[in-house]
Amino acid sequence: MKKLLTIAVLAMFLPLAAGAQEGLRKVYDENSNQLEQIDKAVKQAKADGKFVICQVGGNWCPWCLRFADFITKDAEIAKLVADNFVYIHVDYNPRVFKDNPARKELTEKAMKRLGNPGRFGYPVFVVLDSRGNVIHTQDSSFLEEGQSYDKKKVVRFFQNWTPKAVGK
Repeated sequence: MKKLLTIAVLAMFLPLAAGAQEGLRKVYDENSNQLEQIDKAVKQAKADGKFVICQVGGNWCPWCLRFADFITKDAEIAKLVADNFVYIHVDYNPRVFKDNPARKELTEKAMKRLGNPGRFGYPVFVVLDSRGNVIHTQDSSFLEEGQSYDKKKVVRFFQNWTPKAVGK
């Protein structure tokens, strides 16, 4: 009986949990070639005198979508990012690997290129210089506050990794 009650309660709250992502724009292209995406961003960063920030995660990740929403809705952060970075969302979705070995291989190559950042959880941010070298990996948990992100921490992260701050 206890098991049945637990299942019933979970069934009631599951739609609410799924709805937590509603209203947040999906930002990851689940069909992208991540290696080509990174190469294109590095080329653009070099031309613009910027760095690249790869936000690694997926549309399945509420914290990933929250961060994308957070930085685009805050004018100060959006300007800081636009002025200093080519910002891309690099899709990582292990749920498709079983049915798509080619996608798994491509994703593994992209993650290796980015220094296997998934060990920090998702989202994770990888900063690349204008030559495509990994210069920093940021664990997003250090930027969180409650069920969102802390503006001061996020601004500090971005400011500390601009080309000017790094001396490039």
